[in-house]
Amino acid sequence: MAAEPVTTRIYPAGMLYTLSRHEVERLQDVSRGDLAELVRRCALAVLNSGNESDDAEALIAQNKDFSIEVQQVNRGLRLELNNAPGSAFVDGRIIEGIRELLSAVIRDLVYFDSEIIGRPYLDLASSAGITNAVFEVLRNAGVLVPEVEPNLVVCWGGHSIGRSEYEYTKDCGYELGLRYLNVITGCGPGAMKGPMKGATIAHAKQRAKHGRYIGISEPGIIAAESPNPIVKELVIMPDIEKRLEAFVRLGHGIVVFPGGAGTAEEILYLLGVLLNPRNAEIPFPLVFTGPPGAATYFEQIDNFIRLTLGEKACARYQVVVDDPEEVAHIMYQGMEEVRKCRIRTNDAFYFNWLLNIEESFQIPFQPTHANMRALELRRDLPLHELAANLRRMFSGIVAGNVKPEGLQAIREHGPFEIRCEPEIADSLDALLTGFVSGNRMKLPGGSAYEPCYRLVS
Repeated sequence: MAAEPVTTRIYPAGMLYTLSRHEVERLQDVSRGDLAELVRRCALAVLNSGNESDDAEALIAQNKDFSIEVQQVNRGLRLELNNAPGSAFVDGRIIEGIRELLSAVIRDLVYFDSEIIGRPYLDLASSAGITNAVFEVLRNAGVLVPEVEPNLVVCWGGHSIGRSEYEYTKDCGYELGLRYLNVITGCGPGAMKGPMKGATIAHAKQRAKHGRYIGISEPGIIAAESPNPIVKELVIMPDIEKRLEAFVRLGHGIVVFPGGAGTAEEILYLLGVLLNPRNAEIPFPLVFTGPPGAATYFEQIDNFIRLTLGEKACARYQVVVDDPEEVAHIMYQGMEEVRKCRIRTNDAFYFNWLLNIEESFQIPFQPTHANMRALELRRDLPLHELAANLRRMFSGIVAGNVKPEGLQAIREHGPFEIRCEPEIADSLDALLTGFVSGNRMKLPGGSAYEPCYRLVS
């Protein structure tokens, strides 16, 4: 039985005891709509933490009467919640972890809006300016911890995975945790929750008192992938490109579990970055892994990468099937290589400044029908350019699958048209068909999948 909505006042956690009058006014200015509505939608997703529904539109519709107001009072800052999801409360009191995550939403969205946008010293149209903005958001969130040797493993994978795959992600997280490694994920359910859950048990066994479980999300996806209850440090980046950059600047190695279009987007982003000749000497341990039933999935991914990006891309990752201990061992050894490299190059342990990321991977891509149709997907393009366009293509498919604005665009104008050369079209069709048959491209609400794209060769 669903819990009744709750109307209450709470005081935020962490640094949010103080905001300037201007910042509070910006949040209260409902007439402008943008920041206040963004806070409302992200706050609703956080209050829905633990609910594994991926239907963002249904969440918003079911909670149409929900509102959040930021008030400045003599004790500092107060949040007034009206008709908040009852599952976030126990006996009328908000769950402490959810209170912290709710505070993180306001912290990050207000900071980016008031301290990043429009600042003349931060050029958000340049590569260096975008990287500095990513750094400042992460630093403001308190996730950049100096004087700690490399130990952060990013875990990517689908939010909609089967039970055997979920249990496997837990096993891998457990092996990582036994080696005192910490976990960063996209903060949602499925392959984002499992590694954190496994790591918590291992950290408890090792009496590691300060295990880290970092979730990085962005406003367009958080309602479809509400934070799982284990996330301890939540960061809301302003868009998918800055979210992806935050993963690779903050993390020291990456483990990829089975997923769908979103996971493919993440893989192509990282490989595109690593294929830059300026990054050739930078160690970045990367493992694709899953239980025995995922072997075919990774064969399809590997085949697609070989066709499009070639052997150099394949040389940047290892595929490990059904061996969580080996995955953790590779990551543990990789941390030592990362540590040596950072010492040798005088780069920070807590932020990978030397990793070169070109603007084509940083400038936000708007997945409109016109932009999707205009993407060039040909193998005579420079590798980094092809990788960037493939990443954008998968980003558009994610938007058409789960993001409210993408779903609306598909309803109004039909599927996205994706133009590519015949060989890429055939391989891409096989890959996406495999995602569908493996139930990795579910529509919100669990209805049968209708493709949001049409391949044209």
